Amino acid sequence: MAQGSVLAVTDNAVVSLNEVLNAVRMVKKEAIEETNPLRIITQASSLSSLPVDSSSIDLVVFIGKSSDLSSDKLFEEFSRVLKSGGEIFIHQTSDDAKETVKSSLERKLLVLGFSDIEVVQMAEPQSFGIKGKKPTWKIGSSFSLKKPVKSLPKVQIVDDMDLIDEDSLLSEEDLKKPQLPPVGDCEVGSTRKACKNCTCGRAEEEEKVQKLGVTMDLLENPKSACGNCGLGDAFRCGTCPYKGLPPFKLGQKVTLSENFLAADI
Repeated sequence: MAQGSVLAVTDNAVVSLNEVLNAVRMVKKEAIEETNPLRIITQASSLSSLPVDSSSIDLVVFIGKSSDLSSDKLFEEFSRVLKSGGEIFIHQTSDDAKETVKSSLERKLLVLGFSDIEVVQMAEPQSFGIKGKKPTWKIGSSFSLKKPVKSLPKVQIVDDMDLIDEDSLLSEEDLKKPQLPPVGDCEVGSTRKACKNCTCGRAEEEEKVQKLGVTMDLLENPKSACGNCGLGDAFRCGTCPYKGLPPFKLGQKVTLSENFLAADI
């Protein structure tokens, strides 16, 4: 005697009792001759709701032989009448597109929240079974989650271990505070020009260049020790004799526009 109530549903006009019991055996895994109680509903596809109380059935068996899939409303009714933790078994016969029908039925059960969904091989080559279980929790229920506490690995320090003092690795030179260049140094700043109180000799060199100016030889045959003189003022150093002249190519005569030497005022 199988314990618990069973509801057999089919979209056909009639269904044999043997077929229903065989479907029940696929879930219960035991030999049974009858179930207590057993209700059978035929032509269920035409019904808008099942004449069964909510949460009153332990096992729903659906036997379908039509190529047209049952409506979502009927599957919602299966979930309604099942108790928490109740099971559903679908025995479907499909002549063609077997994989498509199987995927569609699995998707319907997943959407309704069924778990432990499993495809069952049947004796008939054109038949297949799908079973699932309704969750034990109800809509709106809540429960606390216990997060596992991860313990940190233990580090054992033995007193006999040779530990090195990090400060002992530094020399006296490493401990000295770095000396910043003085504010009046000529090298400080984005441009290399002599500072107001220049003591490195840069001011004297700049003064010589300013007095010398650009000679005709430098204009006729421009030369550059650094190679940047012809690129323009943005690349020239502070003592460049070509400062203020337009860019040019080294080795070619420097040409000036007609109004280059004309006064602005």
